[in-house]
Amino acid sequence: MFLVDYNHTEDQKMLRQLCRQIAEEKIRPFSRELDEKEEFPAEIIKTLGKSDLFSLCIPEAYGGMGTGLLELCIATEEISRVDGGVATAYAASFLGMFPILLFGTEEQKKKYLPDIASGKHLAAFGLTEPEAGSDAAAVKTTAKKDGDHYILNGTKHFITNGGDAQIYTIIAVTNKARGPRGVSAFIVEKGTPGFTFGKKEEKLGIRASSTGELIFNDAKVPKENLLGNREGIGFIATMKTFDQSRPGVAAQAVGIAQGALELATQYAHQRVQFGKPISSFQGIQWMLADMATKTEAARSLVYACAGMVDRGLKDVGTASAAAKMFASDVAMEVTTNAVQIYGGYGYMRDYPIEKFMRDAKITQIYEGTNQIQRNIIGLELIKKYGK
Repeated sequence: MFLVDYNHTEDQKMLRQLCRQIAEEKIRPFSRELDEKEEFPAEIIKTLGKSDLFSLCIPEAYGGMGTGLLELCIATEEISRVDGGVATAYAASFLGMFPILLFGTEEQKKKYLPDIASGKHLAAFGLTEPEAGSDAAAVKTTAKKDGDHYILNGTKHFITNGGDAQIYTIIAVTNKARGPRGVSAFIVEKGTPGFTFGKKEEKLGIRASSTGELIFNDAKVPKENLLGNREGIGFIATMKTFDQSRPGVAAQAVGIAQGALELATQYAHQRVQFGKPISSFQGIQWMLADMATKTEAARSLVYACAGMVDRGLKDVGTASAAAKMFASDVAMEVTTNAVQIYGGYGYMRDYPIEKFMRDAKITQIYEGTNQIQRNIIGLELIKKYGK
């Protein structure tokens, strides 16, 4: 139950219903097993593909449904409500796709987007390195022109869908002397000579998603795979991609919070102490009220930000940062309080709630830590009002 009526269209309501049905029937029964085995949800991903959920945000000209970012946020939220790890595997494909959609040539879009839209190919985004995460301009992976190819060398780590995706958007330095303007982006296919996979990370949460290492050892990438056919756009492509993808992370956080809120409310009805359900205690009621209100506030911010993107507004970076920061902080607070409502049982893996707390934590970290989001918001405020 939402506290606010968002006046969604019938198509948006149908999308939510479809995603909720898939999440309940195809994901929830396997959620604990996927988490314990740290197993990539290949069959679930196929189901999402057959349901056209990878075609959201992709124009009809490239095999997509031509929907907006709001629809992607709705889908991500509903999947996250049941399993944040599966949602990560799903949403990360859009993270890898957005640079191609935003900056790719017409030929690149026609070549790669249809297979991503159909779910045949997953995508991934290769930015993070040991010394380059929040500092996106500090990448050390290099790409040197060599005839009709670029030769890539370096290592990316903490890459979602690493090893399971077929299409990778890789950020690499083509001209170190130019700083951020010397950073470019490349579309690299799985199976490219010199492109291999290293360590698969063992994680606290979102364990159904794969997080791996990408290794480039004289990887030979055709010059046609230089994103946009232009050197030097890698940094701006990264920033513009995050403007589109951060509301998705925020939607994931909202979904995790919503799922935890529902479980905690159900448990409060069932748990009896002092001869009555703990839901009858004012202290618990107030906790649930705060959890619900903050989750709804986060949802409203996410939908408003997605709406800005869908209306074509150019300056959405601050709103995206605010949505991601607020929603992920809310997710961590709500899931922690949900564990508290469960009491000692909340700490036990026999109960599902502890997983929500583990899954929530990463939303405060990836795609720019919340400290970075606060920097973005604070600098914009100083720029606007500090004169």
